Amino acid sequence: MKHFNVGEAKTHLSRILAEVEATGEPVSLTRNGRPVAEIVPVRKRTVKFGVARHLMDPKDLPDFDEPITEEELRNWGLD
Repeated sequence: MKHFNVGEAKTHLSRILAEVEATGEPVSLTRNGRPVAEIVPVRKRTVKFGVARHLMDPKDLPDFDEPITEEELRNWGLD
């Protein structure tokens, strides 16, 4: 893992971010030689929205649109 002090990071942030994006490796930011933070690549999403849509049929939930009851509110702690 590469290390940059805070001053270097402020001056070269765009270059550091480009490096993290390109290599996928995190970078450590240090202050007075001690690690204080890491810049890590964002994890790519592997699941698409709606992928499990076929598992549930709205007809199986006839009261889905109905308001929840007082008892359900208490059970969920929403009262």
